[in-house]
Amino acid sequence: MKRAPDEYTLAPKYLEENVIRNEFSVVKGDDVIGRLAFIRLEKGDTLPDIARHFSLGLKEVSAANPGVDLWVPEAGERVMLPLSFILPDAPRKGIVINLAAMRLFQFQGNSEALTVLTYPVGVGKEDRPSPRGLMHVVRKASKPTWHVPVSIAKDHLKKGDPLPAKVLPGPLNPLGEYALYLSEPSYLIHGTNKPASVGLTATNGCMRLYPEDVKRLYENTAVKTAVNIVNQPYLLGQSNGIVYMEVHASTEDLDAAEFDKIYAKLKNIEKKSGRPLDWSKVKKILAEARGIPVPIFEIRQGRGIGIAEPIEVKHPDELYGKPKIPDLKKDAWSVLAADLRDKNDAVRLAAIINHQGPQIPARVIAKNSSYQVIAGPYIDIKEAKDAIKRLKIDLEIEGRLIEPVKKG
Repeated sequence: MKRAPDEYTLAPKYLEENVIRNEFSVVKGDDVIGRLAFIRLEKGDTLPDIARHFSLGLKEVSAANPGVDLWVPEAGERVMLPLSFILPDAPRKGIVINLAAMRLFQFQGNSEALTVLTYPVGVGKEDRPSPRGLMHVVRKASKPTWHVPVSIAKDHLKKGDPLPAKVLPGPLNPLGEYALYLSEPSYLIHGTNKPASVGLTATNGCMRLYPEDVKRLYENTAVKTAVNIVNQPYLLGQSNGIVYMEVHASTEDLDAAEFDKIYAKLKNIEKKSGRPLDWSKVKKILAEARGIPVPIFEIRQGRGIGIAEPIEVKHPDELYGKPKIPDLKKDAWSVLAADLRDKNDAVRLAAIINHQGPQIPARVIAKNSSYQVIAGPYIDIKEAKDAIKRLKIDLEIEGRLIEPVKKG
């Protein structure tokens, strides 16, 4: 599916080696940080790999690039890296998490010299939402033990996946390497062993970060740090005399109360300036809900210069965190996950399996007129059977054992 060009994709660009992704200075009086960027995809890229390398959430990247296949995008496709953000409408101190944007902001310094560190987060599912309101960090833990809540244990038991009362540190621990415990009981900000779920509504209420991001947050956060969790799908912000709008909910998911707030602010801008807003543009931003700051109004006509222009980023030699796929070994156990006629379907499924957490290594092997998705290798039958169990529980895939070829 080809995307219609817009004001960002048409801008001429030049290649840069890097783009700032986590730490920004906040100019006094401004609400918008960062800058948009673009990158050309290469063969074998997936949007989850691009998202993690640039410290973006999966929904952030997919919303900014409608029509791009998450798992099998075309090589050469030019995709947007939405690395510009409107700060939440909240006091700029401690940690602020905007659930609608699925993004955490950590403020350091004061209004004269303010710095913000920002990271994507995975948040609670609809039936187990993340909490809202003002709380604080009560304690921190490196290599935390996960004490399994009764409700989660029951859910896993129904799937045929009984959990122990506690999970010790290691690759099977969903808290990852670091955890910050909040004053709201049972809620944490923590790492994860499922990095592809960062930036999705995928948790049981906690906020999860990429392993590399939670490490930095852990090191920069003191006990008693304030944590303010808000839900603001409609954001307005100023930068250098231009007003920007950022939307994280389509009209189908309209939050009436939040929309009323933003509508009142827009009408106030009109009233103060004495000039009409382009309401057709506002309507388009609301309908598209791409989650990127879009300029909608110059406060002083002809004077605004806005945020920095988008840049083109050189594709890195290696995407950070991209799953590595070991070679199959004839003398090792493996698992047939699927046998498919369409190559793209097979490549997509292998990519999805590879991004499970912990990783289930999978690749596509052409055989006769079909394409087999094979997981492995495994050192023994127990490991292979564990993989079959996880494929069934996580993805409802019926895997089949492939025995090793005996030497001689």
